Amino acid sequence: MKKLLIVIDYQKDFVNGSLGFDDARTIDDYIASLIRTYHENNDDVIFTFDTHQENYLETQEGKNLPVVHCLKNSDGWQLYGKVALELQETDQCFNKKTFGSLDLGNYLRNKIYQSITFVGVVSDICVISNAIICKAALPETDIYIDTHGVASNNQEMQKKALDILENLQFHIV
Repeated sequence: MKKLLIVIDYQKDFVNGSLGFDDARTIDDYIASLIRTYHENNDDVIFTFDTHQENYLETQEGKNLPVVHCLKNSDGWQLYGKVALELQETDQCFNKKTFGSLDLGNYLRNKIYQSITFVGVVSDICVISNAIICKAALPETDIYIDTHGVASNNQEMQKKALDILENLQFHIV
């Protein structure tokens, strides 16, 4: 049975762009090595892309976070660093217009995995949102949050998010 790695929004705008932060840069090598390992083991890798349009500032998210970022096909929308070099044609990619992806949950609903591991950014917004959606889609699958591969620009909020995920029966490793 295969394992699944889900890489959440590891895009330039979240690492060194308009919403970039130092901790996001420090996990690039680690995430890239995990992706390589999953590929070498013939396991699956999924990437999510935060994806906005020119009208971003008119959306509910844009009104609450008025920083233009991840405009579809812009440089900031692209994957960052070494992680970008690991993307393969066989990897599934999901563009999402908000924090969580129902498309991702629906895709996983009929899949069987030994385990799912989450890495990426931002741990207290998009990682937590997508992890909960995946838990709803596959409630009997062990889901891990790899703390070496997630980052947030707010350490207090990251700790709270990890505590909530642990309380929801995710494995925090």
